[in-house]
Amino acid sequence: MRFKQTRGDLQVTSNTVKQKAIVKSAQDALSGRTNGFRRLLPFLGPAFIAAVAYIDPGNFATNIASGSQYGYLLLWVVLFSNLIAVLIQSMSAKLGIATGKNLPELAREQFPKPVSFGLWVQGELVVMATDLAEFIGAALGLYLLFGIPLFPSAIIAAVGSFAILVLQKRGVRTLEAGITGLVFIVVIAFTIQVFYAKPEMGPLLTGLLIPKFDGVNSILLAAGILGATVMPHAIYLHSALTQRRIVGKNDEERKKIYQYEFIDIVIAMVLAGVINASMLIVAASLFFENGLVIEDLDVAFDQLGVLIGPFAAILFGIGLLTAGLSSSTVGTMSGDIIMQGFIKRSIPLYLRRLITVAPPLIIIAMGINPTKALVMSQVVLSFGIAFALIPLVIFTSNRKIMGNLVNKRITTVTSWFLSLVIIVLNIFLLYQSFFG
Repeated sequence: MRFKQTRGDLQVTSNTVKQKAIVKSAQDALSGRTNGFRRLLPFLGPAFIAAVAYIDPGNFATNIASGSQYGYLLLWVVLFSNLIAVLIQSMSAKLGIATGKNLPELAREQFPKPVSFGLWVQGELVVMATDLAEFIGAALGLYLLFGIPLFPSAIIAAVGSFAILVLQKRGVRTLEAGITGLVFIVVIAFTIQVFYAKPEMGPLLTGLLIPKFDGVNSILLAAGILGATVMPHAIYLHSALTQRRIVGKNDEERKKIYQYEFIDIVIAMVLAGVINASMLIVAASLFFENGLVIEDLDVAFDQLGVLIGPFAAILFGIGLLTAGLSSSTVGTMSGDIIMQGFIKRSIPLYLRRLITVAPPLIIIAMGINPTKALVMSQVVLSFGIAFALIPLVIFTSNRKIMGNLVNKRITTVTSWFLSLVIIVLNIFLLYQSFFG
């Protein structure tokens, strides 16, 4: 008797083969059978998916506004934010490796049911704010590049986000490769813009290495940079990306897996930091030096064309479009993890994408200023940071949960201190946004 094998069956088989290949390569690396850079390859990927959250369109708005108003003054905030990102994402990845569970799952187990339900509600609000930023960014990119009106551009961006989700169906390695490719497009776009902008190295290094503020508004923008960089949905996501990807058989293997994943995190966060720094540097060297205060991304696009040329403006549009599309996929994945973890429910990925597309499309159809909508989305994301960060520090500092991967004392103290700084800055940002 012959059985017909469907395309879906073939896809599942292919994904299983790929996953087995990853696991085998990882075991070879853990046992010392492979050497050099090849040992690292099986562990690269999860951090690049999480890093997309650090270069979403909200970062464009805050970095360009900061650079155009204060020059290189707040460049150190970008560096500081990315150092914090390395610490936070490493704890999230470590949680998944040590426990085999993601952050929302552990929260459901450790906290009372009403608390878990409340965390799910705020998590869904965070995902909606994320989707708003991503779709507005992608739609604005299409509008700037091709002159397509914003609402039709948003429809096209929605279709594009569904297309990227197809990569997830083709297996984790395909998704990681696709997202990494999109990240490198953004890196290349802004690196070329920095080259054409010709920044002065003296003021640049001063802004990068010497922490300084210039009035209340600069503190508000610094809080905006931090809020646009440290993203709550990325904290939830990273623990899920590592929880079952490569499973250690014992404490020693889990420790080695974490060491390799930490390298993945450093590489990905450095790239995200380069992109964010490049945005601010371009704004400082072009807009600030020419006395231009830029608060709207379409104005930034136009001025890049005037000050450098159409090619620079096109690169900016490509970067914005690519960042919006890639980060929209990450938002959808995070939403699925948040629902499954906090309330043990799940809906099909494409249905979730369809549901989350609706609010951004409605807001865009209402004609709200895109840049202002981006800034407001960052306010909502700022609100959600504490609800992801505090449970993360609590769990990763608990030896019963983490085993030998528990935070060292210095890590715990540093994490609590930075959490306090982030929360205070974001409370300040919320206050200024509504009452300032």
